[in-house]
Amino acid sequence: MQFDLETMTRKDLEDLGRDVTIALENLRKQDVKKVRAEMEKLAAANNLTLEEVLGGKAARKSGPKTKSAPKFANPANASQTWTGKGRQPEWFKSAVSGGTDPDSMAI
Repeated sequence: MQFDLETMTRKDLEDLGRDVTIALENLRKQDVKKVRAEMEKLAAANNLTLEEVLGGKAARKSGPKTKSAPKFANPANASQTWTGKGRQPEWFKSAVSGGTDPDSMAI
């Protein structure tokens, strides 16, 4: 299939570019599946899992991430909680700077 790029409109070229990008990504996904299957087959032939071979770093099919359980609650409003991970919420920082012991806010 040949295209005369000189006679194509901007929209036609943009559509073609989008189609090429999608086609390349689909080919890449196929290649990844093929290589993964070959690697799993080779690992299985040696009584290993792919995770063992890659040191537990094999890409896993991920589902929705689970949220961490809250570890701290605002004494003034128990509906405000914090897991203890990431950025500290303002209510937590204010309480600590006001002299409240973080352990006293633990759930």
